[in-house]
Amino acid sequence: MNFSFLSPVANAVLSHNELLSMQALGRKLRIHSEEEGIPDLTGVSVALIGVLENRNSVDYIGEEYDLNEVRKAFYALYPGSWNVTIADLGDIEKGESVEDTYFALKTTVSILIEKKIIPIIIGGSQDLTYPIYRAYDNVMPMVNIVNVDAKFDLGDSAKPIKNNSFIGKIILDEPYNLFNYAAIGYQTYFNSQEEIDLMERLYFEAYRLGEVSNDITIVEPVMRDANIVSVDLGVLKASEVSLKQRLSPNGLDGKEICAVSRYAGISNKVSAFGIFDYKPSYDDEMTEMLIAQMIWYFIEGFNYRVKDDDFVTGNNHQKYITLAESHELVFYKSIKTGRWWIEIPFLANVNNKLKKHTLLPCTHKDYLDACNNQIPDRWYKAFQKNSVY
Repeated sequence: MNFSFLSPVANAVLSHNELLSMQALGRKLRIHSEEEGIPDLTGVSVALIGVLENRNSVDYIGEEYDLNEVRKAFYALYPGSWNVTIADLGDIEKGESVEDTYFALKTTVSILIEKKIIPIIIGGSQDLTYPIYRAYDNVMPMVNIVNVDAKFDLGDSAKPIKNNSFIGKIILDEPYNLFNYAAIGYQTYFNSQEEIDLMERLYFEAYRLGEVSNDITIVEPVMRDANIVSVDLGVLKASEVSLKQRLSPNGLDGKEICAVSRYAGISNKVSAFGIFDYKPSYDDEMTEMLIAQMIWYFIEGFNYRVKDDDFVTGNNHQKYITLAESHELVFYKSIKTGRWWIEIPFLANVNNKLKKHTLLPCTHKDYLDACNNQIPDRWYKAFQKNSVY
């Protein structure tokens, strides 16, 4: 395994860790240290990686970057009743160029995915989502990305990649592996009408801040279908973090972003989770503790994953059929968890890359709406997307 790109956790963090209770998380992690090197990854399910790269941030002014305070906050937490082995693999330093950092991150994430270890990436500017996405090139043919952000980050793909334009590069760069993109918590006044219209034309999903705050459970089926979840701290309201983060007065609060993180962790498909656009400070305990709690809730969700999406046998699900606007809609409900799926039919006359019936996560409310002759919006968009592909 080539983990030569990773530098060990700082000695200052390790010294702080020695002062913690033996029951604290930091005393239970397998940590990449200068003295011990890369830890044994046998049995490890989740691995933390810091990426000290923010040169493609639109706010970059040449400042130094480290994640020491975030680690101290996370190490000091206590684990839940978990059966999860966690490693902290240290940091990917800035390369000679941003492309060098991208290559190091892509390679590292690819290795971890192949070993079925979920990387939790802490950064750094959110354009780092691009090399994480490229790490899947040889892993799976189609990838779903969820961006928890106040902005869509589509940008102008003709210009150099930035943390506010990386999705445009993902869409247009070969190989074309992106199947679905969903934005959670966007705020309309931060996105141009052209971007909003483009999201509609591409049948991507977008959930406004008000929708998410009004009913946080709408996030769960979106996360259940995601492979990569990328969180921009700009989705938070300013009162939840320090002034240094320079955020909007409106956004998700701490409880909501932790619920979102838990939904991401509990999804059987999510295999990479990133938190980006943190601006380091030595006197910002609020932001660092919130990031630590987001990581905690992701791992909490991961610990309670239930394999309820195996549809090979008919014993694990109840099947429901209803008509909505002359369409026959087929729903499945897991007997184990009570979670719902809706079937997207295979279209024989189109070039559908999936070449099979697609089961799309949904909610019980979607089923009730269908019974009232209302086609769920996610079903319509997925059907159109299958037709396009």
